[in-house]
Amino acid sequence: MTTPSAILIIGSMAFDDLELPSGNARNVVGGSATYASFAASCFAPVRTVAVVGDDFPEETLGAMRGRGIAVEGVERVPGKTFRWAGRYDVDLIHRTTLDTQLNVFASFAPKLPEAYRDSPFVLLGNIHPALQLDVLEQVRSPRFVLADTMNFWIDGEPKAVAAMLRRIDTLVVNDEEARLLSGKYNIRRAAKEILSRGPRRLIIKRGEHGALLFDEDGVFAAPGFPLEDVIDPTGAGDAFAGGLIGYLAGQPEITPLALRRGMLHATATASFCVEAVGTQRIATVTRADITARLSEIRALYEFGASTM
Repeated sequence: MTTPSAILIIGSMAFDDLELPSGNARNVVGGSATYASFAASCFAPVRTVAVVGDDFPEETLGAMRGRGIAVEGVERVPGKTFRWAGRYDVDLIHRTTLDTQLNVFASFAPKLPEAYRDSPFVLLGNIHPALQLDVLEQVRSPRFVLADTMNFWIDGEPKAVAAMLRRIDTLVVNDEEARLLSGKYNIRRAAKEILSRGPRRLIIKRGEHGALLFDEDGVFAAPGFPLEDVIDPTGAGDAFAGGLIGYLAGQPEITPLALRRGMLHATATASFCVEAVGTQRIATVTRADITARLSEIRALYEFGASTM
């Protein structure tokens, strides 16, 4: 067994106000760093860097500590925590942003504690690409860097996004973001274009339809797991990224095979996230839960040993 390496996770910690088909929920603890940290903690020790206001619940930070997540890099400053409000359609796929209040997040400048600077694995959550680059200037020779971005930054900060792409190992985006970033509609052509800009690997999230990995070995499709009850999809993509980097942090080498196995572990981890509102479920999921779900995922494409 390989001792898992430490993971540095940068992103937002937030309150979400959600309008879901099952009912409305206010003051739900969310944020990319929160979801990703809980997910990654199933596999490896995590170091989180974020900013919160004086209204953010101490019990959430306590729950993170209880999962082996170091929160010394979570800065608490006077003011209100970042807040997002959104309404989901009945299909729980499409959503509308109703309100965004940056609050203390507007002046967020990640400051890495000295002990965090040697983190071998780095997950750059969906924040301003200039801040992602600033984090990369603060870490020393990371072994693996995974980054997320979104339409807002792709449209508004193309130069900073381009500079970020040249500094990372793997980019994770959804299919809409991949098309916008590449200027190409066909997913394989979009992937080829993005990979030409710097990252060694690209992961395209496709919601309930799974995710695609593009790397030097070709294309790998991880299936989505069909759940009977989907409650809240918020944070599922962040949980996927956290599960992936968490799994990889426990591997002796980052090989194409390890990445493909990591994709399945990430799918399993993210599937728990949507089973409850906010971080309620992902904050309690265990490695044993994930192992059991992996068996269910494998059963989706087992078809016997006979030739076709």
